[in-house]
Amino acid sequence: MAHPYPIREIARQAGLSEATVDRVLNNRGGVRDSTTLEVHQAIKDLDRQRTQVRIGGRTFMIDIVTQAPERFSSAVRAALEAELPALRPAVMRSRFHFRETGPVEELIATLDRIAQRGGCQGIVLKAPDIPEVTAAVGRLAAVGLPVVTLVTDLPSSARRAYVGIDNRAAGATAAYLMGQWLGDRPGNVLTTVSRGSFRGEEEREMGFRSALRNARPGRTLVEVTDSDGLDATQRDLVLRALRRDPDIRAVYSIGGGNTATIQAFEELGRGYEVFIAHDLDHDNTRLLRERRLSAVLHHDLRQDMRRACQIIMRAHGALPDDGPSLPSPIQVVTPYNMPSDAA
Repeated sequence: MAHPYPIREIARQAGLSEATVDRVLNNRGGVRDSTTLEVHQAIKDLDRQRTQVRIGGRTFMIDIVTQAPERFSSAVRAALEAELPALRPAVMRSRFHFRETGPVEELIATLDRIAQRGGCQGIVLKAPDIPEVTAAVGRLAAVGLPVVTLVTDLPSSARRAYVGIDNRAAGATAAYLMGQWLGDRPGNVLTTVSRGSFRGEEEREMGFRSALRNARPGRTLVEVTDSDGLDATQRDLVLRALRRDPDIRAVYSIGGGNTATIQAFEELGRGYEVFIAHDLDHDNTRLLRERRLSAVLHHDLRQDMRRACQIIMRAHGALPDDGPSLPSPIQVVTPYNMPSDAA
């Protein structure tokens, strides 16, 4: 494919050898399809970033590693690229490593490859809080690579900082709204978690459960988990929960998959009185506009990505230290106060 970039620059962006990139660009074969896609994606990333590159200023290459549904990873990419001009005179270059699900060994291998390949100044990471990931973050820190955790933390790891909301406070906020809207009416609440190993989701659930118990001690919570937030698995899990419990009247979606959750209600001819979700991604924006969600707890992902980049720059002495990072503000978004830049 036509491009204006030296092979060396494409190889650095893709994290591959120059020989491999040369084979892909000249159609010599001998490479996996996934590798070919990585080369083409690197060229697309360079196309988007070239307007941010200027002669002079300090250049930072950061790797964004997330385990999340595509709708969230796409929002992360868009948020970061929208913030790049504001980070001048430094130049931030980015490589993306997105996965929706899969063995933890693959995630660990990605982190280890980043350390081995070099050329990276920092990592923004969304990953489950398990010992293997904590150990991998320790290896990155040991070679001087600062890691910033995004929206879900790894508090016992050697990560440099966490950026995102106070998840426990977000869960308590959802419980407050749920209590106000349901009032004294009977009914159980379905809580949906993508995977229990994500610290952020666990904290949201704990905050929700504690606040709801204090306000409405007789309200029963029904949990659905391990869907990875993917519609394909979420629908079946919710269907089983609804069939088991005819008294479910409300939903607190902690981990996403909301289109599938609503489809499950509709398939059984069931309704709900309150549905609270997180993040104004494409799905939730549409569902909120259609009045199929009651409210979305949202925060400024662009602000998170800007802060993550600044933390990495501070780790390399490019910016002065300004103290600990505070949680991002939580916005309660309804159909009547949606941000102008909603997806």
